[in-house]
Amino acid sequence: MQTPQYSRLAIAFGAALILPSALAGEGGFIEDASATLVARNYYFSRDFSDLVGPSRQSKAEEWAQGFILNLKSGYTPGVVGVGVDVIGQLGFKLDSSPDRVNTGLLPVHGDGRAADEYSRLGAALKLRLSKTELRMGELQPNLPVLTFSDIRLLPPTYQGVSVVSGEIDGLTLQGGHLTSTSLRNEAGDERMRAMLGRTPQAAFSDAFDYAGGDYAFNANRTTVSAWYARLEDIYDQRFLGLKHSHPLGAWVLGANLGYYDSGEEGSHLLGEIDNRAFFSLLSARHGGHTVYVGYQAMFGDSAFPRVFANVTPLGNEVPTYEFAEKDERSWQVRYDYDFAALGVPGLTATLRYIRSDNVDTGLGFEGEAKERDLDVAYTVQSGPLKNVSVRLRNVAARANYRSDIDENRLIFSYTLTLF
Repeated sequence: MQTPQYSRLAIAFGAALILPSALAGEGGFIEDASATLVARNYYFSRDFSDLVGPSRQSKAEEWAQGFILNLKSGYTPGVVGVGVDVIGQLGFKLDSSPDRVNTGLLPVHGDGRAADEYSRLGAALKLRLSKTELRMGELQPNLPVLTFSDIRLLPPTYQGVSVVSGEIDGLTLQGGHLTSTSLRNEAGDERMRAMLGRTPQAAFSDAFDYAGGDYAFNANRTTVSAWYARLEDIYDQRFLGLKHSHPLGAWVLGANLGYYDSGEEGSHLLGEIDNRAFFSLLSARHGGHTVYVGYQAMFGDSAFPRVFANVTPLGNEVPTYEFAEKDERSWQVRYDYDFAALGVPGLTATLRYIRSDNVDTGLGFEGEAKERDLDVAYTVQSGPLKNVSVRLRNVAARANYRSDIDENRLIFSYTLTLF
């Protein structure tokens, strides 16, 4: 796969500089425009501690620098407002080798080496009528059935059309038709495929369709959701969700419940798919402290299906283990602390432990897994380094049916507002 050169990204930077002066008289199109540039430095190390031998890769470790330009126009005056959003992405290899590739930070060439650089420029035309917006082109949807998974150097994008409508107070309706994707470590347009649990599947699809809505009420403390999606000729999926928060004195209690029902669709390119997934995540917050407990269970004859390389809103899914295999049951305990309560705004920490059992491994024994995550993040609040952030993630994950993982991520990022 050839990666586009810098010229396309240069166009986006040029647009950010030229557009204001070229269209200064176009009302809201420029008055409401904004542009940001995110610089992200990402180190990723994943040690598959139980893989040994000369023909098996025991570690994925790379270091890369990325830039993400988001240029968003306002809308032209009139009954139907017209606007354009542009996203430019550029990634550079800082350190890699053929025995440490496939971290998800960089593309890998046919010779087994990571690309020195990769880039992408995309745009979306947007039309607004009242409180309804239609977008065509480069999209980054964030839905219960297709979560925006910005968990590596550069975020993924999709190509297609979407509509979002908020004509009724509290009710947001959405629908869309996507025809291709650019994955987190790719520059070109690719056909979409599915994952079942942790396993990428070989079959490809030409379309992902979705429709759904979220209704917020009770002073926006309660939201109910209903969604439908299908990855053409592979699977379809229904989702019902409930989120609620309730103040109780100095405490805030929360609940996040969800249910997925998935089956095969169309030509059944992956054969029969039968999965029902339930998750619950309950929380209690007091001052800087938040405690969570969660339970998640898979039912049916298949693991949980999703579009390849995406995480999901499943309550116990994390970017290392998914806890979404056939018949898997998992429990979570999590503790968050916001150090603003101690006079250190911008500093946060998360400690999470998840344990599972009852996995149908197909190998004659019951699968079990566990994972411990520690995340510490800090964003500078003022001064010349304002908006510089650093995040450290350390993971230890163990299982009797899949690779053990020891993982470290160190991410520096800086967001510059251009206008």
